[in-house]
Amino acid sequence: MMKRNLLVIGLALLLGACGFQLRGTGDVQFALKQLDVSARNAYGDTLKQLRQVLESNAVRVYPGAPYKLVLSDERESQRAASYTSAARTSEYELTTALDYEIRGARNLLLLSNRLEVQSFYVQDGNNLIGSSQEAGQLRDEMRRDLIQQLVQRLQQISPAQLDQLQQTAEAKAKAEAEALEAARQRQAAQPQQSPVSLPSYP
Repeated sequence: MMKRNLLVIGLALLLGACGFQLRGTGDVQFALKQLDVSARNAYGDTLKQLRQVLESNAVRVYPGAPYKLVLSDERESQRAASYTSAARTSEYELTTALDYEIRGARNLLLLSNRLEVQSFYVQDGNNLIGSSQEAGQLRDEMRRDLIQQLVQRLQQISPAQLDQLQQTAEAKAKAEAEALEAARQRQAAQPQQSPVSLPSYP
């Protein structure tokens, strides 16, 4: 098991030194050429790696871009998938989910979605350090899978589509504001009830 873990770590270091890129993102074409990108975890690896992929494929990432990609929530869960004969957990299922939004002018929400990846790893009770290293490598791979999925989604979005979504969002916001104002005016036009006065007795 230790040899396997050392091999995995060594391979990861070798690929990193060779300028490894996400699968399928070596020569990505984006219709979107400008994008603001932010995340709840502003210093997280997901945001950092996503920025690198976008910028290496000619997307200008900067605050104030016409459209903003927000990584609104990223969370991980773990559950036992199988047990040994001694009722000790031997296999875990890892799930990582990423919620994202694209917002336009006036911070209007244009679209939102969720991405999710799952994987399994075996915990060796006799080699907890090796198992922990394997789980860490697996989490890194799952993060790359999430970013790859998100990049593929972004490839399918054009400025024209976002412009149309912006118009729809503005029309909806305007209708909601007008309905709220109409309700306020109706409330203001209703006669105010005078307080009930109780009869006084001598």
